[in-house]
Amino acid sequence: MHQMTLAEIARGLADKKFSAEELTRTLLARIAQLDPQVNSFISLTEELALQQAKAADVRRANGENGALLGAPIGHKDLFCTQGVRTSCGSKMLDNFKAPYDATVVAKLAAAGAVTLGKTNMDEFAMGSANESSYYGKVKNPWNLEHVPGGSSGGSAAAVAARLLPAATATDTGGSIRQPAAFTNLTGLKPTYGRVSRWGMIAYASSLDQGGPLARTAEDCALLLQGMAGFDPQDSTSIDEPVPDYSASLNDSLQGLRIGVPKEYFSAGLDPRIAERVHDSVKALEKLGAVIKEISLPNNQHAIPAYYVIAPAEASSNLSRFDGVRFGYRCENPADLTDLYKRSRGEGFGAEVQRRIMVGTYALSAGYYDAYYLKAQKIRRLIKNDFMNAFKEVDVILGPTTPNPAWKIGAKNNDPVAEYLEDFYTITANLAGLPGLSMPAGFVDGLPVGVQLLAPYFQEGRLLNVAHQYQLNTDWHTRTPQGF
Repeated sequence: MHQMTLAEIARGLADKKFSAEELTRTLLARIAQLDPQVNSFISLTEELALQQAKAADVRRANGENGALLGAPIGHKDLFCTQGVRTSCGSKMLDNFKAPYDATVVAKLAAAGAVTLGKTNMDEFAMGSANESSYYGKVKNPWNLEHVPGGSSGGSAAAVAARLLPAATATDTGGSIRQPAAFTNLTGLKPTYGRVSRWGMIAYASSLDQGGPLARTAEDCALLLQGMAGFDPQDSTSIDEPVPDYSASLNDSLQGLRIGVPKEYFSAGLDPRIAERVHDSVKALEKLGAVIKEISLPNNQHAIPAYYVIAPAEASSNLSRFDGVRFGYRCENPADLTDLYKRSRGEGFGAEVQRRIMVGTYALSAGYYDAYYLKAQKIRRLIKNDFMNAFKEVDVILGPTTPNPAWKIGAKNNDPVAEYLEDFYTITANLAGLPGLSMPAGFVDGLPVGVQLLAPYFQEGRLLNVAHQYQLNTDWHTRTPQGF
């Protein structure tokens, strides 16, 4: 059962080949056996999972037949889950039990999904390797000496190791797509505002977006269907109808215009990954797509702009964790200033502290115009580049990452080298566009992803392209040895 996709599980449950309770017990046993190798979970919710599975079986017995009814999933540990520890991978929130469900959690629970647990992540979603978690590093099931990507590395590793068929994740600068590429999964960052951020602990509010991680585009379509929709509780949620994402999966790609930006093939790209990208272009051409070279001239400014904007917003968002209202509090503070300093100094890890300091500096008097305001202007130029490109093409294709997954610890002493790994993904967040990464081959036994970008609210188009590609390739069917 652990090798089944979400779509196969839905068919199996509908055909009464097994029950949701049987499936849940099987996967919980598998997690207990195998997760110590990868460390993909922070908290397991066995009791809740079995309650939800039994309830799903009752609903099916009464004639319900939803695609997610009885489907086991995990939630990245920044989605508030009522009565369950929601830690954000940080000592700061180690003892925090959410008093309510995030909208994403509530919507998926209403659809009948079964929550097996909360997955590991970079602390406060800050990282590209899942090495900054208070609960220890997550390991890549494809090679346990390598990183799974971040910050949604726990969700990615759990799905790749076949501990569950799909999981929720979030993407601030590539944190769904990059782990998907590193672990041979399909990961989708929806349009900003498509999925509610209410109850999703914030890193950078104008960039964060929740989305699905799964093995196939078909599964991502099912999970996104359950997650997406307008939420009046979230002021950034967009009141736009949610289409049936599964309905367009089998549309023909004949005449689809795919743009390949010339800026993507710079000296920083591993030539072997470039080869995988060209292979995927050829495969899509065979399916009727028309390939066109395009230009995104301001792409080169994305990393410096992002690493001003995101830390600035993080500095503001994380100011609430002060040792007074909730979260970690130091012992025996001498006075209020000592309480603030020590609670934050002891509660936050090194990477979070680094980004808070950068963000505070960028927002400080005398530097706001020089850094933050200028970064926002660059952000607009990047968006304009995409708007111009989408007048000529329907989808943009390129690498998801410049390199395959690196060894654990290899970039610990050079944060900038890790930041540069986000070169291809952060532009989608700066512009608010939907982006998808799909498996496209291997380099030295490690998975490689290809990224697709589309205009606003065209997630269905991305899923359609990825699904057609997956019907004609088998990269997404490969399983890491030992799992």
